Amino acid sequence: MNESFDYHNHLPVSKIGIGCWAFGGGEYWGEQNQQDVDAVVRSAIDAGITLFDTARMYNDGASEQSLGKALRGIRDKAIICSKVSPAKAYYKSLIEECDRSLKSLGTDYIDVYMLHWPLCPKSLQHFTDDPAVIANPPTSEEAFSALLQLKKEGKIRKIGVSNYGVTQLKDALAICPEIEVNELSYNILSRAIEAELVPLCHEKDIQIISSMTLQQGILAGIYRSAEEVPPHQAHSRHFADIRGKGTSRHGEPGVEKEMFYVVDLLHKLAEKLNITVAQLSIAWVLHKKFISSALIGCRNTEELSCNLEALKICLPEDVVKQIDDASLPIWNKLGNSPDYYENLNESRIF
Repeated sequence: MNESFDYHNHLPVSKIGIGCWAFGGGEYWGEQNQQDVDAVVRSAIDAGITLFDTARMYNDGASEQSLGKALRGIRDKAIICSKVSPAKAYYKSLIEECDRSLKSLGTDYIDVYMLHWPLCPKSLQHFTDDPAVIANPPTSEEAFSALLQLKKEGKIRKIGVSNYGVTQLKDALAICPEIEVNELSYNILSRAIEAELVPLCHEKDIQIISSMTLQQGILAGIYRSAEEVPPHQAHSRHFADIRGKGTSRHGEPGVEKEMFYVVDLLHKLAEKLNITVAQLSIAWVLHKKFISSALIGCRNTEELSCNLEALKICLPEDVVKQIDDASLPIWNKLGNSPDYYENLNESRIF
């Protein structure tokens, strides 16, 4: 699927956005030097990159704080996306969380403010163990009412959602027609959104920002086998459940053989094109016109410069087709759920 999408009132984002999960440092990605963050953010803006994606939960708020420091004096050149936990989506607590994000970011407005995950019991389990919240979860009505109030006050400019499936998005739009963005996982190995979500977002004039562009390093060519991947990064449904060593929860066999067949193909294609595997993987996503912006994590300016080269690449149609065909068995086995961490029958996205 590569049809052209024309958004009527679209957010003017760059084709590549900076994923800021690692900013501030934390247990998952390790330490992150603030000087490197400053350099990445300023170099990205100098290169015409406008979109920076963070969340309240990333490194317990340190990501927002780090991004805010890096944007001092140049805030007006950036489009900031941030997200609120579904466990904090009660009317009062959502507004309080937004105020905390504004303070951390050092700004008086957030360009796009999103619900981080849908308001369903399965997603709430990963954000809280408070029995009161689980027994009496926030409702969509109060969550979107709070978002609309924040927009009215000018604290946020656009309302978005993250990881919302077809049914969830339709239900949300019935409550809040002003939703303009859906952030979703999408890459060569994770193509589920093409089935139903892409057509629905097109129909409803909702932009798609894609995350996981490099599948946490798999599509950067860092690893050539499943055994090489650190266990805490091997807990998606792409991997055999046992591979995650206690971090996996999907209970599925994975698609490791098919996945590394694609990775081997990417190495061969990249060598022929005289580009890196990461550049090829990014260029493939950018080739898909329904993606408004593809988020990429960059730990330093060297990684940034390498990744930005993908903007100059125009992939031949036969190369795109080879990658599409090779990755199709993965899509077929994993199914149409874009939740790559829960069992297919217990998806948080539906």
